[in-house]
Amino acid sequence: MSDEPQSTLTHAVPERAEPQVAGETVLELAGVTVELGARRILDDVGFRLKAGELTGLIGSNGAGKTTLLRVILGLLEPTRGTVTVNGADVGRSVGYVPQKFMLDPDLPVRARDLVALGIDGQRLGVARPSRERRERVARMLGAVGAADFADARVGRLSGGEQQRVLIAHALISHPSLLLLDEPLANLDLHSARAVVELLARIAREQRIAVMISAHEMNALLPVMDRVVYLADGRAACGRAEDVVRADVLSRLYGHRVEVIRAAGRVLVVAGEGDDAEPTHPHHLDAEEH
Repeated sequence: MSDEPQSTLTHAVPERAEPQVAGETVLELAGVTVELGARRILDDVGFRLKAGELTGLIGSNGAGKTTLLRVILGLLEPTRGTVTVNGADVGRSVGYVPQKFMLDPDLPVRARDLVALGIDGQRLGVARPSRERRERVARMLGAVGAADFADARVGRLSGGEQQRVLIAHALISHPSLLLLDEPLANLDLHSARAVVELLARIAREQRIAVMISAHEMNALLPVMDRVVYLADGRAACGRAEDVVRADVLSRLYGHRVEVIRAAGRVLVVAGEGDDAEPTHPHHLDAEEH
């Protein structure tokens, strides 16, 4: 069974997180290891995410991306290592957009209604309508380019439009860290590019750290400040030009790989003697962990 996060969209976050100073460390992982029985899913993973930056979490199926997100969200306790957000043990200000969120086309929930749910976190009861709430929702819808379909039923929106609404939902509680699990899956090239550009702008303007999980990095390359590249539970972290290199990724994968750059795109393939198959984008059939 997949261990993909099953929590709801809305997490317990502060009413308003303090704005981050651009470049300030928001998330830090140190020596994070996750073992399930005899299997090691994550192996001594450590990196930092900074305010105002967009980071790509890149890896094939089974590399450990979803497990890593679960650890950061506090849904899974690491076997060893620490996770801190804003210098504190994960208690935290984290927005999250899951990979799978099925919306019935006939569900009588407008885009603005879904975004408004993010204001209340896990409070009980129905919030009283107010001008301040309406204006807050309207500002967030405008910030993600969703104002034109604010009154449409969310289940009838396109994939790209739904992503914008879900991002607005995750952002309205002012998190300092935004995690997105495969937000580009099933989007066409134009929609994927628009979502990536939106997230990069949000990271800069709202001074938050944004991390996008993805199988394929090319859509992120124009705006990605850093990359966390996972392979078999191990991670290489840093600027793309320092990480996505044959020597670095060969050590990470434990066998020779080649990095091919052409027309502004990157392809990582197994080297000679390793069947010369693409290592990335994904070619593994293993279930995501």
